[in-house]
Formats: sequence, C-alpha cells, structure tokens
Amino acid sequence: MARFHFVEDYERVVRKLVKRYPLDEAMRRAVGGDLEAGGAVERAVVRHAGLKDGDALIDFGCGAGRLAMALQAEMRIDYLGVDVVETLLKYARGKCPDYRFVRNHALSIPAPDASADMVSAFSVFTHLLHAETYIYLEDMHRVLRPGGRVVFSFLEFAKDFHWAVFDDTVTAQKRSTVPHLNQFIERNAIEVWAKRLGYASVGFISGEDAPWSDAPALGQSIAILDKGG
Repeated sequence: MARFHFVEDYERVVRKLVKRYPLDEAMRRAVGGDLEAGGAVERAVVRHAGLKDGDALIDFGCGAGRLAMALQAEMRIDYLGVDVVETLLKYARGKCPDYRFVRNHALSIPAPDASADMVSAFSVFTHLLHAETYIYLEDMHRVLRPGGRVVFSFLEFAKDFHWAVFDDTVTAQKRSTVPHLNQFIERNAIEVWAKRLGYASVGFISGEDAPWSDAPALGQSIAILDKGG
C-alpha cells in the first residue's frame, strides 16, 4: 500500500494523543476541538450548501465522526465517512453505528461514479499538498451526481485571523518541530482548479461569516464547487 505524508502525520498524532489522554479527550484533540459544537457548525455548512434528507453524502476526512454525530441527530441521509486513521474511524463507528466508515489511503475516493449528492472535506485540504488536493477534487467530480456539490474548508493568506496558523508553522519550522503540513490555498487557485476540472461554478464563504442561523461561523473559509447538470 502506498504511503503518503498525511497518513504518517496523522497516525503519529493520534497515537500520541491516545497514549496521553482518555479516549474521548484524545478524539476531541485529534479533530481540533469540541466534537458537538464543531459538528453543529459543519452540519450548518452542508445544509446551507444544499444537503437535504435522502441525499448521499461522502464525508471526506471524517475523523472521529464530528459531522456524522451532528447529522444523525437531525437528518436522514446516506452517509459514508472516509479517513486515513483507523483509530478515529473505530470511534466514529461506535458513535454512529448506522453509518458507513471506510479507511482509505489512496489518492482517490472509495465510491462509484455518480453516487453522491455532496462531498464534504473539513480541515482536510489544509494539510495536503496542492497536487493532492487537485487529484482529490478531480475524483470528487467523478463520484458526484449531476448537480452535486463539493464543500470544503481552506485557509487563505488574505484573512488576518488565518495568519496565526502560518505564523505558528513558521515558528515550528525554525525549531524543526513542525507536527504536520499546514497549507494555504488562495481563491484564484480554487477558481482555476474548478474550471479545469469541469465544475460549473464555485462560490465562497468567508470564515468569519455565518449565512445560517443555527450555528456560529466555521473559522476557516469555505468553497462550494457545483458540478452542474
């Protein structure tokens, strides 16, 4: 099986957390915050992007099931969670036994052509090389049905409140202690990728905005790519 930096990075991070903390706390730290609150925000995002009851969602980089737990409480959907770390997937399966979770280390989406109405990727492309992100977006286009959408979060240099992530990464790099890759993507790059991959349109939501009423802003910026009909 091929090995990629993001697999090794997160397997190492999760191993350390599980060794140091009780399981629930380790899972919370592994996904970078409160599972319940974070899941509520992500649920608000995918609903805003058009997810509705009866749809098929692929939660790419599902982690410990933050979005899955929020969705199962309020929606009836066909859910597939995908991640690289089995420990996270095992935890998510325990919390959401009616959903499907798959471990995947390939640069592709483990789903048939035209099988999903939406693919979400929260805090995933922020840790991948641009070429890897592009390859995944290409395969997401394949698995989407006509009219389907990709919804993903990203960091951008134009946002002052994102700069702290880069500043911390620079400091860690100087100390040779960088725990994993922190990647920024600019909107013009996403627009070029979307056009070249055949997406019909792309829209953005700034990380400080919350055009929904039931949750706060996500923090990271959001891109919504529409496959079109």
